[in-house]
Amino acid sequence: MRPVTLLLLVLVLLAASSCATARGGRGRLADFTTDGCSLFPDGTRAQPDLWCDCCLRHDLAYWRGGSADDRLAADQALRACVLARTGDPALARTVFAGVRAGGAAVFPTGFRWGYGWPYGRGNRSLSAEERARVDAVLEAYLRRNPTLRCGGDEVAPGTATPAR
Repeated sequence: MRPVTLLLLVLVLLAASSCATARGGRGRLADFTTDGCSLFPDGTRAQPDLWCDCCLRHDLAYWRGGSADDRLAADQALRACVLARTGDPALARTVFAGVRAGGAAVFPTGFRWGYGWPYGRGNRSLSAEERARVDAVLEAYLRRNPTLRCGGDEVAPGTATPAR
């Protein structure tokens, strides 16, 4: 078999495998992980975790994945949260631009949209079965880690501010 033909065959098989997993949702949902604001600071020098909890909630959405509209809503929520924390529209726009540019599902990174699912899932809405899997994995995570922590402040899932 010629090298070009072999390469094309391998690429077709890889693409078919990725599509089958993405369509069928057969891939295992990984446990939730977070790295805060990924490639961006979690806050300022004076307040190093100022908007970190915004990123934690954003990571929850990105881990879960879903449609392109779900991603846009998560990115807009991150922008609004950073703006509320800092009062700095330029910073909020910068964070938003960064996640829009670097968080697409097409990138094989640990912070891409839908990173809890195997690479190749894309921007598909979650099925009822997938939502149940997300809920179960997140419930298990929250049993082990009852609060999301960000620099010592406990952050309740789905809230805008640290629990006090």
